Amino acid sequence: MTTTTPSRSRFFEVFRAILATGGLIVSLAGCGTMNNMLYSTTGDVMQGFSREHTMPYLLHTGDLDMACSMSESVQPLLMSFGRVTDDPDQLAVMLNLQAAGCAEDRARSAELASIGALRARQPDQAQDAQIQQKRYYALAAERYFQGWKHFKAHYGEPGTGECPDFDEDLDEFIYLAGLLSGLQALNAEIQSTVPVGVPRNVGSVVARASGCLDNDKWWGAPMALRATVWAMIPGTEPQGENAFERLAASDAIGEADAVRISHVFHALAAWNQGDMAQVRAVIRRHAEAINSQPADPEWVLVDRIATRNILALSDKLWMENTGHRTPVGGLGTFWNDPAPTGEVMELDSLL
Repeated sequence: MTTTTPSRSRFFEVFRAILATGGLIVSLAGCGTMNNMLYSTTGDVMQGFSREHTMPYLLHTGDLDMACSMSESVQPLLMSFGRVTDDPDQLAVMLNLQAAGCAEDRARSAELASIGALRARQPDQAQDAQIQQKRYYALAAERYFQGWKHFKAHYGEPGTGECPDFDEDLDEFIYLAGLLSGLQALNAEIQSTVPVGVPRNVGSVVARASGCLDNDKWWGAPMALRATVWAMIPGTEPQGENAFERLAASDAIGEADAVRISHVFHALAAWNQGDMAQVRAVIRRHAEAINSQPADPEWVLVDRIATRNILALSDKLWMENTGHRTPVGGLGTFWNDPAPTGEVMELDSLL
């Protein structure tokens, strides 16, 4: 019986094919490894650049619409690098906070449209605007809540008595932004009437965690945050404290530092209490402050955000009472203010 064996040349052909296939597999695997290294390095560079340059640049500018567009358009790109390197949690806090503010601005515009439609006795248009308002608030709540979750991922569980070790001022500022995100997430969720999962105790957590920040260093904002929680959530104000006295003291710090974010907390707390006289007083105070002293150059964006929030409250008051927003250049004035007194010029004498 004879056995057939492959020829020597045939053996080498098969061997070469195996080697070629193996080489292709190794080559493809190497490409994947190289790509991952490239993506990871690019992600680290982008995150570092955004933290060291993009954020400080934006904080120096006062163009809120530009910052709004940037946060909404660039966020998917920057956050996607979390798939190949560490999640950019600090960057996510800032991007989500700004993007949520964009959605909240749209919700406020829809609310003004609703008020205007009601005044014009157009119930269908008013209802449609209210639906839009709730949708935008729901989007804002989701974005604020995402920022809150990234905040906790970077700094740990807040309000436990353990304060993080801050490396630099920007770390502290982002911590403050994270606390604001939590409080705003709860407020936006309530406004939307759509549950997005924000814990109901987030206000108390924010109040406790704000003690990790120096109140004088950060324009009175940490105490203003605490006092706002005390004013808005029954049973949270400690014995012997007065929320509105604390808010007034924080206002003075912010005015001296030319970063007037405390005015927003003060006005919202007063609005929640139904104290419209105090709301109007805070609006006037803010208008006087920004007219008498420009914002701190390092924190222009923060001060402009405060002004936009104060203007939103003023617009709502004006719309409810007159059917239009605050007149251009009229922040700090109201429809029923006494007419200015002074010498009246006789126009006939000029003819």
